[in-house]
Amino acid sequence: MLLSELTNDIVSILTLTLLLMMILTPPVLIMWLYYRNRRQTQSSLLRGKYWFVGIMRYLIESVGPEFRFYITDDDNTGKPISRIKFVSIVKAAKYLKTLISYGSKRDFYAPGIYIKNTLFPKLNDELDIDNSATITTKNYVIDKETLFLRHEHVTETKVQPWYLTEQHVIEVGPDRKNPWRLKGLVGMSAMSYGALGPHAITALSKGIGMAGGSWMNTGEGGLSKYHLSGGCDIVFQIGPGLFGVRDKDGEMDWDLLKEKASIESVRAIELKMGQGAKIRGGHVEGAKVTEEIASIRGVKPGENIDSPNRFSQFNDIPSMFDFIEKIQDVSGLPVGIKTVMGDNDTLDGICEEFCNRNTGPDFLTIDGSEGGTGATYKEMADSLGLPVYTSIIIADNALRKYGIRDRMKLIASGRLHLPDEQAVALGLGADLVAVARGFMITVGCIMAEKCHSNECPVGVATTNPELQRLLYVDEKKYRALNYLITIRAGLFSLCAACGISSPTQFTREHLVFKDDHHRATNCADLYPFPN
Repeated sequence: MLLSELTNDIVSILTLTLLLMMILTPPVLIMWLYYRNRRQTQSSLLRGKYWFVGIMRYLIESVGPEFRFYITDDDNTGKPISRIKFVSIVKAAKYLKTLISYGSKRDFYAPGIYIKNTLFPKLNDELDIDNSATITTKNYVIDKETLFLRHEHVTETKVQPWYLTEQHVIEVGPDRKNPWRLKGLVGMSAMSYGALGPHAITALSKGIGMAGGSWMNTGEGGLSKYHLSGGCDIVFQIGPGLFGVRDKDGEMDWDLLKEKASIESVRAIELKMGQGAKIRGGHVEGAKVTEEIASIRGVKPGENIDSPNRFSQFNDIPSMFDFIEKIQDVSGLPVGIKTVMGDNDTLDGICEEFCNRNTGPDFLTIDGSEGGTGATYKEMADSLGLPVYTSIIIADNALRKYGIRDRMKLIASGRLHLPDEQAVALGLGADLVAVARGFMITVGCIMAEKCHSNECPVGVATTNPELQRLLYVDEKKYRALNYLITIRAGLFSLCAACGISSPTQFTREHLVFKDDHHRATNCADLYPFPN
């Protein structure tokens, strides 16, 4: 009896304490915030009588990107990627679908490029597709949707790979000891381990590896075991910091380069001269530089990484060609350069040197100024370099003018996330298309714009172990696979509608530009090839 009464008394005291805390906490908290803000000197608004407005302003600012993306932004106007494109990528990755209802949300009154359909499209059995094999994947099926919940289940599915046939295979560096042959036109653009976490890199490698016929670019952060985990083709990128192939003095370690090039999955090497979002070397915050990343890159852990804005090994085009030739000889692999178009004559010097030597880079990756990055400076991202479609035309015309178009492949990169955008890039002159943020979205990116902070809330652009666990590799790898397969299927659907049998056959003849006066001009006439 005594124990029962004591228990009741304790419960009563705890209940009373809880009630008092509920009553007293709000006014105490408000008083504390009031005096704290009046004493601080950083914000004028917080020091005044409208200090509470200052707190609300900070809160709205903190959730602004997410708030605008889901509530206030128009479907087509959100930047850097609109909501309609984001949702399209997610649907392709999660559901293997690109179906929409009720019509397009494109602004048909704005100037833009359209793909020219034909009166007599190709039937499916008339297309040059290699679908002799199938791939096992997993995708989601929606059972029921309510106002607050979506009920769905995962199913195992057999999908066709949509490979190019042998006659349309893209061959890069046919003169090299180990040429690179591709049965798919779309791959993953440069994203380093360090910029992305190990789970994201692993999921992407495995998904792309299961799809086959594609590649992933390591970015300038070096080659990690996570890049190799899926067995897909690897483009090993070398930046001005020489991460992954540098000796203790920061110079090129040619033996280490040869060792990396001998790995079976490594199919090509890319020298990063610049990228669209930053015409300079890369930057990684020290918070993201773990012991493992530091070891791979040959730097100190926990310190900011800033690579130089150009290679110290060469300072003009002839010395750059010397460096490229030595890498080609040592590695036996195709070697290309990644750069950004600044004007119509950007490539003239490179083309002239190629003609003089009768050799040079095996491919050229053209990154548009709209390209993304984990961290850069606003003034560079907004105003340096030309957009990707303009850049493709300049690059393609330059190679044609000097008669070397068949010896140097063009890879286009910069917000080319969906099949129609990629078809336009191929039609304007690209041979291949590289995608970065589209693949990030497939493994969970929600565009929180915290890539540089190591606080990515979904475990994609972070090396924080606690955040890493949020990204489940064995689920996300299928999303990367599904996205890639859906893109390929979309490209073949578009080429069928144009009356051609393979997306490798897209040319400027298949594109039409509509101006703001509703006049249509064929892109072959608008952007003629040089004489």
